[in-house]
Amino acid sequence: MAFEDYKTKDSVVVVYTGEGKGKTSASVGLMARALGSGWRVAFIQFIKHWNVGEHDFIHQIQPLYKRKLLFYKGGKGFYDAGDLSAKDVTPAQHKQAAQDTYKKALAAATSGKFDLVICDEINNAVNHKLVSKKQLVNLISKRTPKTSLCLTGRDFPKDLLPKADIATNMTKLRHHFDKKYLANKGIDF
Repeated sequence: MAFEDYKTKDSVVVVYTGEGKGKTSASVGLMARALGSGWRVAFIQFIKHWNVGEHDFIHQIQPLYKRKLLFYKGGKGFYDAGDLSAKDVTPAQHKQAAQDTYKKALAAATSGKFDLVICDEINNAVNHKLVSKKQLVNLISKRTPKTSLCLTGRDFPKDLLPKADIATNMTKLRHHFDKKYLANKGIDF
């Protein structure tokens, strides 16, 4: 097929999933590309409530982009992650935070105000049943025709892969955490 035979889409669904590092980092890179292209972006965070480098970065650049960049941090921390779980947060509080965050994501995706809506860690929220798979399908299908979605986090439902236009599985080959080393600021968070 010749290059001139290819078409463009008004919007796409991008999925970054898998056990490896880099899903959020890839979405931040996508955000940078979109903002650099003059797009309006909503970055909606489903899990990470603690202070991480990408959140500091977004806060630092928000004044430059004003209304072109919305950042919402709605998570309550890791859910059902053993020693890393947010122990002072009940399952009901996790679920309520995820549902409130979902409402923000759905509002952004259906408003027509954003060219790209990034739902960071939404796949984890779906996997832990804090957000239903039906809600994820609703988010994908109800977005405005010109709004692209980026869905990150482990365990994207395999049966929903046909709804994605671009899907990348981040595969861990090696990580020092497995040898009992904590995450490094600037690298892991």
